[in-house]
Amino acid sequence: MKANELIQILKQRLGEERYTWSLDEKTNKLRIEHKVLGKGLDMTLGDTLAKYEERGNKAVDEVVYTIDETFKAMAQEQQGFQNTAAIYPVIRSGSFPKKSKEGFDFITSEHTAETTVYYALDLGRTYRLIDTDMLKKLHLDEAQMKEAARFKARELSTKVKKDEVAGNTFYFLNENDGYDASRLLNESFLREMRGKIKGEMAVAVPHQDVLIIADIQNPTGYDVLAQMTMHFFSIGTVPITSLSFIYEDGKLEPIFIMAKNRKQEEDKK
Repeated sequence: MKANELIQILKQRLGEERYTWSLDEKTNKLRIEHKVLGKGLDMTLGDTLAKYEERGNKAVDEVVYTIDETFKAMAQEQQGFQNTAAIYPVIRSGSFPKKSKEGFDFITSEHTAETTVYYALDLGRTYRLIDTDMLKKLHLDEAQMKEAARFKARELSTKVKKDEVAGNTFYFLNENDGYDASRLLNESFLREMRGKIKGEMAVAVPHQDVLIIADIQNPTGYDVLAQMTMHFFSIGTVPITSLSFIYEDGKLEPIFIMAKNRKQEEDKK
């Protein structure tokens, strides 16, 4: 699929009467403006086209959904926010933009060298990252907002699925509610998992819709975790980091896992 073909599909799915469309052919960046709201968004077509090659029409479905929900959130913002209680922390990569499209600073907290905590107002089927301008509209100060978000994070379900590979146990949290990675900020949940783990505890948040917790009991476990993390990182709609972390004494330390050729290692013996 080519860029112009993708744009035509988006026009058909979203409707040309509500939006204006402009493509910067040099950067392959598409600008979509809502005629009524007077607001717009930018999307890089290369990312979507790459995902289309791997996932087909499902990738297009996800883009259409994201665009539609983003403009719904913008419309709700213009009408005024009402549900100030639904504020959650969300984890993003350290390279994620620090300002909104309008130029306001996002509210953030330090997390690790690779990740940063942002804050989101839940709008039902989507959410909006909170910046300094929105904070004023919510009539909250920063400390109040962050405390509310920490409380909500502790309320999220922590039901995990379990899998065993080569003597290592892997736990997956994948509720697809937009806050799976946010469970990493629930300290009581992490301590509870640490109590179940026999070996070394490692965690990964490759994208926003998955949290992996690993019970590493042999060297192969690190290789498996690295492969899992890279796979999820490559397919996530909101990738965070391909690195994993060791969890010990309430702290997260990044680990760099170099997959080894086991046969070569055995030949050396």
